[in-house]
Amino acid sequence: MKTTVISLGGSLIVPEEIDIDFLKKFREVVLDYIKTNRLIIVAGGGGTNRKYNKAASNITKINDDDLDWLGIACTKLNAELLRVIFSEHVYEKIVDDPKKTIKTDKRIIIGSGSVPGFSSDLDSVLLAKNFDADKVINITNVDHVYDKDPRKYEDAKKFDELSWKEYLDIIGTEWVPRLSTPFDPIASKKAESLGITVVIINNNLENIKNLLSDKEFSGTLIK
Repeated sequence: MKTTVISLGGSLIVPEEIDIDFLKKFREVVLDYIKTNRLIIVAGGGGTNRKYNKAASNITKINDDDLDWLGIACTKLNAELLRVIFSEHVYEKIVDDPKKTIKTDKRIIIGSGSVPGFSSDLDSVLLAKNFDADKVINITNVDHVYDKDPRKYEDAKKFDELSWKEYLDIIGTEWVPRLSTPFDPIASKKAESLGITVVIINNNLENIKNLLSDKEFSGTLIK
């Protein structure tokens, strides 16, 4: 049975309010996929994380570890939402240790953040290693990797395929807490070392379905 890992951006789960329409349609895509495959979905913290981090930082000086713990709690809340909407199809516990051995015949496993210093991107890569998956699909709010921020630069160039070296040349190799990149550099280097392919794709559900079905899709393949 093939296993695929999805890193689902928290800003897609809760942009401002919970995106019920997206989650309903995403659920249908997932339930169709797991008829013959297994799927691990790692929830990000997204905007909820940023709101809590900002609030805490506006009250007093907060160290990076405590900001991370706040973010992890936000990923767990989003993960619980995903767990309950997949009901009988899903493993009964949120996985917050990506290296933990799990024995289940359920076709869906939901993961969250784990410990300070680990992004949900890195957790996704480690879960892929744990479950012998060779691909992580990062569903985010950008449609491709660009050579610069397309929201600021009209001449930003998008890429359909990149090597890990080419990707890291664009985003850099240094990681700092709450760094905003399509896929963080630490997770990228780990994926490269494990031979794991990462796909950057937006929340277009027909496009996601095409990717899961090994059909032509729009996004960036990094390998």
